[in-house]
Amino acid sequence: MAMTEDWGTASGNAVTTFRVWAPNATTVGVQEFDASGAVTRETSMDRSDPGYWQVDVAGATPGTEYLFSISGPAGTQDRIDPYAREVTSSVGHAVVYDEAAFAWSADSFGSRGWDELIVYELHVGTFDPAGNGHVGTLSEAATRLGYLYDLGVTAVELLPLAEFQGDQSWGYNPAVPFAVERAYGGPDGLKAFVDAAHGHGIAVILDVVYNHFGPSDLDHSLWRFDGWDQNNGGGIYFYQDWRSESGWGPRPDYGRPQVRQYIRENVIDWLGQYRLDGLRFDATASIDSADGSGTEAGGIPDGRQLLRECNDAVDASQPWKIRIAEDMRNDETITAPTSAGGVGFPAQWDPDFVTSVRTAMVATDDTQRSMSSIAAAIERRYGDRWLSRVVFTESHDSDANGHERLPSEIDPATPDSWYAKKRSTLGAAVVFTSPGIPMLFQGQEFLEDLWFTDSQPVDWTNQTTHAGILALYRDLIALRRDLSGNTRGLRGSGLEVHHVNDVDKVLAYHRWDHGGPRDDTIVLLNCANRGYTNYTIGLPREGTWQVRLNSDWSGYDPTFGNAATYPLTTDTEPRDGMPVSGTLGIGPYTAVILSQDD
Repeated sequence: MAMTEDWGTASGNAVTTFRVWAPNATTVGVQEFDASGAVTRETSMDRSDPGYWQVDVAGATPGTEYLFSISGPAGTQDRIDPYAREVTSSVGHAVVYDEAAFAWSADSFGSRGWDELIVYELHVGTFDPAGNGHVGTLSEAATRLGYLYDLGVTAVELLPLAEFQGDQSWGYNPAVPFAVERAYGGPDGLKAFVDAAHGHGIAVILDVVYNHFGPSDLDHSLWRFDGWDQNNGGGIYFYQDWRSESGWGPRPDYGRPQVRQYIRENVIDWLGQYRLDGLRFDATASIDSADGSGTEAGGIPDGRQLLRECNDAVDASQPWKIRIAEDMRNDETITAPTSAGGVGFPAQWDPDFVTSVRTAMVATDDTQRSMSSIAAAIERRYGDRWLSRVVFTESHDSDANGHERLPSEIDPATPDSWYAKKRSTLGAAVVFTSPGIPMLFQGQEFLEDLWFTDSQPVDWTNQTTHAGILALYRDLIALRRDLSGNTRGLRGSGLEVHHVNDVDKVLAYHRWDHGGPRDDTIVLLNCANRGYTNYTIGLPREGTWQVRLNSDWSGYDPTFGNAATYPLTTDTEPRDGMPVSGTLGIGPYTAVILSQDD
């Protein structure tokens, strides 16, 4: 295990302890470098535990650049410390880093309840770069935290930050898993971002990649680390057989206790050293099976065991920190407790939700829109926990990989047309009113229409161009969070989809926490290209129901019809399995949200 431990003083001299796992090495040394890249000193390391090498080096202070020089079956080769928190580049030098030196603010940030999470997925390199052709940094992204706070976001989810090849990438190609990408600002840049986010009351979640490493720039870090391999494989950190190929890069050998320990410690390091509030695990299906299917023939039990160990380690030390699996198989065991034989993730991405809702919104003909399909997407949950899934209509994956942003898929020729605005925001209304943890992707809130790449920055002029759409998202988020104290049901577990009209393309559902005024919430969706002056639905309580949101309001966009949707008073006729009913108007492709005052 390669690890640069905290440096201290001994007899007045700064001392750094270097430790590395290289079981097939015959000799190992630590090379130090000056600013020109010349070796200034090499110190031989001693064997310690079986397979490990260790040495204390006086004078190796924070900022010292170094490499391990490893002699083994492939001769002598230089390697980056696999535990390096800072590097000059993915093919450069490791840098001694003092983890205790960063001056955190008095961090009084309290963990939010998961029912308060509004996740905003962003890519640091393209979120808010200072200029064209420039890679965005964490410090630049931090300048938008006030904007995200005003929008109502309570958590940002950062695409992977582990050091990767070059300066531009989605981040799903980690070369040095413990190091923060230098182009983004390195480890202190991430700490400063988290510190600033917490100052705004915003949690920080990070994407991590353990289904593969690389594939590029591994020769200087993990690939054939101590010179040993079998079957032309990747050496001690990787499988040497059919399990090695993941489709994206070489798969780590989860069967080796040292590799599982390496990944577990990476998980704890992100959450502890950087005070992150959660992690999103990429492609977990590719960790427990070779082809991602989870079938017994291609299964990798060691990978499933790794995931269980990671979740158990976090639950034992920081159980309030969320872990989200991108599994995409609708496997309920992923979010079942490890004590019940599950994998232990608190939540996972819901693949059927994004597929069903996007399909309904993209369809050009109303007859192609299935209300029962949308209803099933709203009703899904994993196990008995309503917060066990993350729901969304846009993400870095769904807005790329052959797809485009939702407005562009709705109307490729004119992605800011009435149709694109109407149906993309209708989809957003489904996200923020369905059980689950809602997520939106950078720029979605102001109709960003370019598919996601790692080189095209967010067009912030749309913040002004589509200010009304931005206001609609802000209002949806406020209702989801119950900021006005009259839609508590949207933060509750109660759900009944009680009105499914596939002829007129109207859907209604009831959300509640404990029930009663300011709690019971009714969501009415019109998925047709026509409005209704008098539409009757069942309601759970008698009295007057106030309109909390009408997405057809012309204040959101001047092309919207401002359909007459007024507070309604119930009559005594039961309907839709509800004790009373009420009639209201609703515009085309419109969401209306209702609840009662005291």
